[in-house]
Amino acid sequence: MYSPAHFDETRLEVLSELIRAQPLATFVTQCPQGLNADHIPLQWHSEPAPFGTLRGHVARANPLWREADRTTDVLAVFSGPQAYITPAWYATKAETGRVVPTWNYIAVHASGRLNVIDDPRWLRQQIEALTAQQEAGLAVPWQVDDAPNDYIDTLLRNIVGIEIIVTKLLGKWKVSQNQPAKNRAGVVHGLAASAASDSQAMAACVAERGKQSQ
Repeated sequence: MYSPAHFDETRLEVLSELIRAQPLATFVTQCPQGLNADHIPLQWHSEPAPFGTLRGHVARANPLWREADRTTDVLAVFSGPQAYITPAWYATKAETGRVVPTWNYIAVHASGRLNVIDDPRWLRQQIEALTAQQEAGLAVPWQVDDAPNDYIDTLLRNIVGIEIIVTKLLGKWKVSQNQPAKNRAGVVHGLAASAASDSQAMAACVAERGKQSQ
């Protein structure tokens, strides 16, 4: 991933928080037919250092777990908020006119070798952990034990676990850091006026990074 230095994010706590908040990864593998991309929720675990482990599962019918090349790295792409940035929001538009549109976005790329785990006990633990994480904010969290055991056992036979010990972790926070403060203020104001949830989230990111650069 190309990332100029002013967009780089290297802090593990920031990268892992994005993965926890947006666990649905675009999961890219090399298969006999060429590159393949699946969309798989992955849960980040802190061990082993320095970059931790990603765990998830796929349908047994999905050829990924049989066909993916395990001699080369796979890539999991996690995406945060994104938003179109119009130059109409820049204060310098009125001053020089030397402005163009751009796109703000946040992304984390995690890579490592794929490990396939066909073990019902491991799978149940993985599903329980992922479910607990996603249900935590609900008033009455659903638990795997709420469903009949025979039903869950049947489902477990129809999935296969995947695990990636992360060897490379890259973060890119493209949130207007390359703009002067008055342009960033205009971006925050413009995004905050939008009803789109990503725009609101991006406005907060631009404002936060602006404070960090002061």
